[in-house]
Amino acid sequence: MSKRSLAEWLQWQETLNPVEIDLGLERVRAVADVLGLCQPENGVFLVAGTNGKGSVVAALDALLLAAGLQVGTYTSPHLQRYNERICINGAPVSDDRLVAAFEAVEACRGEHSLTYFEYGTLAALWLFSAAGLDAWVIEVGLGGRLDATNIVDPDISLITTIALDHEAWLGDSIEAIAVEKAGIMRAGKPVLFGDPAGCATIVSEAERLGARLLLQGEDFGFAATAVDWDYESKRQGIAGLTLPPGDPLVQLQNRSLALAAVELLRPEVLADTVAVQEALSAPLPPGRFQSVSRNGRDWVLDVGHNPQAIAALASNLSSLPDKPLTIVLGMLEDKQAEAAARLLAPLAQCWVLTDVGGSRGQSARELAERLSLASIENVHIAAESSEAFRLAEELTPASGRVLVCGSFFIVGPALEWLTIDAELAG
Repeated sequence: MSKRSLAEWLQWQETLNPVEIDLGLERVRAVADVLGLCQPENGVFLVAGTNGKGSVVAALDALLLAAGLQVGTYTSPHLQRYNERICINGAPVSDDRLVAAFEAVEACRGEHSLTYFEYGTLAALWLFSAAGLDAWVIEVGLGGRLDATNIVDPDISLITTIALDHEAWLGDSIEAIAVEKAGIMRAGKPVLFGDPAGCATIVSEAERLGARLLLQGEDFGFAATAVDWDYESKRQGIAGLTLPPGDPLVQLQNRSLALAAVELLRPEVLADTVAVQEALSAPLPPGRFQSVSRNGRDWVLDVGHNPQAIAALASNLSSLPDKPLTIVLGMLEDKQAEAAARLLAPLAQCWVLTDVGGSRGQSARELAERLSLASIENVHIAAESSEAFRLAEELTPASGRVLVCGSFFIVGPALEWLTIDAELAG
């Protein structure tokens, strides 16, 4: 095993457990106990929620790094390279370090049939423990209560939003999903909920579990004008922050949530308002309403894949100058494709559908059948993603716009295609 490359390790990990998603903590906790992981004192942030987790993790990372702390972040899935999932002090770890982490996990795994995600989670925690970092910022993979990341003992738990997604594993109601997300709460520890719409189940679960709940709009929040925004909490505030691009509502929710968590655990970080401003001015993670120009056309890349995220995406698009829009869409089979398409339909002139692979993937033709139920017209099919991108460019008039959305597994290839093409053109 020790002679395998990173690619070979990852391929092998996919064979360990016959089930891609096998929720439960018993296997991963048993291996973690043997690994002997050591968490930082007063520095573990665990981030759950239906949407916005990646943006909140990025904001937490930027704020903590700006304060001079040593920080590890763990996110999933990745867009282009597996290394993106595990970063230390803002940089993805190298192939060699990942291989060393996998070797450490394998030495302790015994007979436990870890999933691909569980293996990666343990590798991340081993790397963070070995590096002696000041803070860990960990994104929950799916749900919370039974997600592999929930073996850590967070000092602060964060929940971004609650919406329908992953119903086959988390339940088909907001209440059921909220219970799963609330599983990251800890008795006596603070949990911050970032959705101003609130959720009664989150409140009741916090009471049942004995967690200290802080709510967006009550304990912390934001106020925005046409030119800037202010962070507000019961203890302090920061005025005159730069607005994020597009329709800023969702990102202000995410950023105020991150600021509230840092203020609670590391209040000294917010004392340097210049550093806070610079940290929050950093670009969003790739694939979050990301804009790329190519041959006179604007390309917008967004990993939104459920109705709540697509609604925010549609709002962001509406804030841009009006241009003819072609949508390249690829979605996993368990996503609400019809609902997503209806939200974007008023903005689109034509659609290009493409395959998404994997055990939960969906072909372009299957997706087309589902979109027909939503009365979506002017639909084109291109099984290969590169073919879909070329076709979208042909169908979009000069000075028009192309939107690529629906899955990490279509936005990642789009980033690669646009980057490689730009390099060849240069």
